[in-house]
Amino acid sequence: MDTYEEKISLLSEMIAFAVVDGELHDREYDFLWIIAQELEIEKAVFLELFGKRNQTKVIKDELHRIMQFYRLALLMHCDGVLHEREIKAINEIGINMGLNPMGIKKTLKAMQEAPNQMIEPEILLHTFTLQHN
Repeated sequence: MDTYEEKISLLSEMIAFAVVDGELHDREYDFLWIIAQELEIEKAVFLELFGKRNQTKVIKDELHRIMQFYRLALLMHCDGVLHEREIKAINEIGINMGLNPMGIKKTLKAMQEAPNQMIEPEILLHTFTLQHN
């Protein structure tokens, strides 16, 4: 992630996804705030993003798209409840990112089966690179 604009876009997309089920849980907010701090986004800007619907910027690098997809999947599991709308939305987001549908499916399944919904980076990358010819 190179530019401030890309960081804002990434965080905006995560915020939009966090509220897809109709509410923002405390754990989701905390997770988003941690991401914002890692991206060096000020608290005031972070809070403003909840009221805005920014245009998301396309992530060109596949590795960064996979990482963003994984962040969204972690966010989806953050509140401990999987809503049908969240599952549908994350699949649509992954496809719109240009990620392989089988890689998306395998990643979500591996996360669901993991005790803490987290998977090793090697497994994450492997689920997507398996689909390359």
